[in-house]
Amino acid sequence: MADATSSPEPTCDVDGTCYCPLTGVINTLSRKYAMQLVSIIGAHDSLRFAEIEDHLASASTSTISKRLDESEEAGLVSRTQYNEIPPRVEYALTEEGHEVRERLEPLLEWASETDDEPSTNDSQT
Repeated sequence: MADATSSPEPTCDVDGTCYCPLTGVINTLSRKYAMQLVSIIGAHDSLRFAEIEDHLASASTSTISKRLDESEEAGLVSRTQYNEIPPRVEYALTEEGHEVRERLEPLLEWASETDDEPSTNDSQT
């Protein structure tokens, strides 16, 4: 049996880079509507829940609520509750959330361009 102290560092990729620490971020962002929430909230200083719902009309209220909770737990979104009647809650991106949004922009632009292009499989059918 090999000694645990002498074993090499775990690698996950051919070049020796291990992406295992990304698991938490990937799990959060890979959930339905998570990337859209980061983009929508980041496009504004802050938004109330109903305003977020307006931007994500296809998402259920419970799904939006879950994604906001998960994003807050991940440190991407901050939730501010104001002691007013009626109660007011606003969501904004944290500094880390803004950084994630900046890094997502090229991916979202690419996805938009790809969705606009006719599929190469369509021409073969």
